[in-house]
Amino acid sequence: MSEGFSGQLPFLLLMLVVFFFFIILPQQRRQKKEKNFMNALKKGDRVITKSGIHAKIMELNDKDNTCVIETLAGKLKLERSALSMEMSVKLNDTGAKK
Repeated sequence: MSEGFSGQLPFLLLMLVVFFFFIILPQQRRQKKEKNFMNALKKGDRVITKSGIHAKIMELNDKDNTCVIETLAGKLKLERSALSMEMSVKLNDTGAKK
């Protein structure tokens, strides 16, 4: 019975290594990038929310992790987690090229 387990041990270790490099490591990198994005936000930045609303940041509140954004329809108070990192970066990249 121990012969079967010792034959499977290298396969199990390989699976753990693959799992770490293809699932855990990319997720940690994405979380770090998102945290840096949230910390780098400042008044006047143009952002897009996860629901697709284009806006400009008017206020940032570090106490409750919210922000006030201004849209064409008026001002909204949102959680910072409602801002889309990917879409906001794309918006600001295309705005810089113009």
